[in-house]
Formats: sequence, structure tokens, C-alpha cells
Amino acid sequence: MDLIDQAAASDLRPLLHGPSRRILPVLVLPLVLVGSCAAGAWLWANLEEFVETPEAQGIASTMSLSLEDRASLFEINWAQQKTDDEIAVLNSRINAMRDDLKGILDQITMLTSRIDSPQSLRAVPSAASEAPLSPARAISSVASKRLGRSKSRGPVPVRGAPVIAGSKTAEP
Repeated sequence: MDLIDQAAASDLRPLLHGPSRRILPVLVLPLVLVGSCAAGAWLWANLEEFVETPEAQGIASTMSLSLEDRASLFEINWAQQKTDDEIAVLNSRINAMRDDLKGILDQITMLTSRIDSPQSLRAVPSAASEAPLSPARAISSVASKRLGRSKSRGPVPVRGAPVIAGSKTAEP
């Protein structure tokens, strides 16, 4: 029987100690959750003490000022806000003008391409229809054009000397 008693005693010990270990996490988890929620609520209520915002600093600094200084500060803030609004309006107008200029530039580019395309189409067939001149003939045609244009009708200055235009008299 000793053996049976020992076996029964060894089976009872884990059963008696097992449930107490399982209850511990079940009790601790809600306590941790409730504690963290309470800490979060307290932190939320006292957030201003931990974080100073620029508005809170501005309010604290304006409280120590006189009424005239507060009025001046209010006017300055109002003027700054008005200036910021005007700058925003001007920036929007500038952006609108840039968009208009881009549209005009696109139209000019399109019109320029329309003007250039017929001229390039006309220039290509006319250049192809002319027969290429031999180099000697090309030089002679250039020379004849120069000679034809160089006919002078009046006195010609030589070496930068001034030409005096006067009546021609017959010499004896």
C-alpha cells in the first residue's frame, strides 16, 4: 500500500498547486490594465504641465503686460495675419499668371511649328528641283552678279577721300 499511497500523493500535489498558478495571470492582467488606464487618464488631465505649447507661453507672457502693450501686441498679430493672407493671395495670383504664361508659350510654340512646317515643305521641293551647278559655273554666276551690281552712277571715293559733287565743266 505504500506504493499506492505514494502514487496517490504524487498525483495530488500537481493538482493542488496547478490551479493557483493559473489564477495568478487572470488576476494580474486586469490589475495592470486598470492601472495603466488610470495613469493615462491622469496624464491626459495634467498634459499641460508636461508639454508647454507656444500658445500657453504666449498667454503667460501677455498676462504680465499692461493693457496698452496687450493692445499693441494684438494689433501686431492682426497685421501679421493680414500680411500672411495678402501674401497667400499674391502667391496664388503669381501661380495663375505662370500658368497663363505657360499656356501662351505653348500656343506660340504651336503657331511657330505651324508656320515653319509649310515653309520647310516648300523649301525642300524647290531645292530638289534645281539642278546643282558645277563649281566653275557657280563662281562665274556669282562674279556676273557682282559685276552687274557694281556699275556706279556718279563719283566713286578712292581710299576714303571725300567726293566733291559739282557741275562738270568742259576743259579746253
